[in-house]
Amino acid sequence: MSAQRPFKVLGIQQVAIGGTDKDRMKKLWVDMLGLSQTGTFRSERENVDEDILAMGKGAFAVEVDIMQPLDIDKKPAVHATPLNHIGLWIDDLPKAVEWLTAQGVRFAPGGIRPGAAGHDICFLHPKSNDEFPIAGEGVLIELVQAPADVIAALS
Repeated sequence: MSAQRPFKVLGIQQVAIGGTDKDRMKKLWVDMLGLSQTGTFRSERENVDEDILAMGKGAFAVEVDIMQPLDIDKKPAVHATPLNHIGLWIDDLPKAVEWLTAQGVRFAPGGIRPGAAGHDICFLHPKSNDEFPIAGEGVLIELVQAPADVIAALS
């Protein structure tokens, strides 16, 4: 067994769903299921145009991002996997990245950076390699720095 884990996964922060037409996704998630839109995010670098939706309240709110590519022929292809990624609240993101890296977990390029909803984020790579033999096994996993109120409510 490896060293004591210096961080906690507190809960699901988000689910990101990709497609070629976010207006069609919005019809389901907002109009039919009643989620509320709390923001938008566009990034040329990440080739994404997304609407940020929410269900639940406070520390128990879960973000649902519906995403379409800005350019369908460019990478990253946010629409190529319908369940694009899942986000997990982390109580201490820098410690988590440091410890997981030391354990052989592969991270996607980009490091810790501000995410669409304003929280610091980073991604576990979906595929392992020789240097980093642990990865998401086909799933992109976003680690999200939990704000103080979420840490207090979920710890």
